[in-house]
Amino acid sequence: MKHITYYFCLLAILLSSCTKDPFAGVTSNERSIEAITLGGGLVQVGPANIDRTAAKATVKVLVQSGTDLSKVVAQIQTSYKSQISPANGQAIDFTKNNNTSKFTITSEAGTTREWTVEIVPFEETLLGTYAVQALVLYGGTGPEYGGGAVINLKDKPWVWAGTDTPDKELDNTITFTFSGVTADGKTTGKVTNAAGADGAYANFLFANPATDLNSVYRVIPKGESTWERDYVNNVVTFIDKDGKRTSGAFQGAKTIDLGNGLSKTITDNSFDFNLNGTDDWGNIYSDLDKFVKRPRRFWIDVKRNQ
Repeated sequence: MKHITYYFCLLAILLSSCTKDPFAGVTSNERSIEAITLGGGLVQVGPANIDRTAAKATVKVLVQSGTDLSKVVAQIQTSYKSQISPANGQAIDFTKNNNTSKFTITSEAGTTREWTVEIVPFEETLLGTYAVQALVLYGGTGPEYGGGAVINLKDKPWVWAGTDTPDKELDNTITFTFSGVTADGKTTGKVTNAAGADGAYANFLFANPATDLNSVYRVIPKGESTWERDYVNNVVTFIDKDGKRTSGAFQGAKTIDLGNGLSKTITDNSFDFNLNGTDDWGNIYSDLDKFVKRPRRFWIDVKRNQ
């Protein structure tokens, strides 16, 4: 019995030592900002950028109607056992000093460091209504041998079957509205691809041989869908009602050099999609190759309505 009691006591001592605070007896000198979460109805875009060397933290905030930076309520996570002043939960007027405010972090040991927190106004440039200007394809096997081409889809109506040819998209409007920011910092909202005065959308049916290409060229869904914008990778993703996702870059005015003497000029804006075709040397130089077999890149040129 004595042995059993002895072993229980030993086990209790061992368990107690395992749960002991490893920092017990150590006085922390850390005085950093670890994370910032803004409240008060502000829409924060992504996590705060923390620069420990410069003692500066920047936070992007979506600027929209009603955004008020004169009463910002922030929850600032600081180092272990440190204190912050002004304290969390107080309304801070960031407009007084060019959208910045000073905070003092005091470590457990009593040392202090002054931090600057800056709010960077963020404007979602995607919002608004755009008129579709053109649908443009770069495709073809062996562009280095003259097999590639940049083609405005409306310029080859004979390759399409039926009456709902790609030119039906040219009176469409695409409207982006904002709903929030995802947990991983992407802006998001609703996008409406509205048929224009003709009430029609393109049905991408290649004529000969009959081939349904809607899975290739219907990159912006008809009607309402969801958009997400990843600013890190400059990608806009469209998510239809069935969850299908298509992603492309949102480009400004520029000329893109495609090599081999080919280029694409964007006058205003364009949604730029990479396509996954396969070389077909047996059909090189043909429309079948460019549109069906080896489509490479697809642009939906748009212009924002004033």
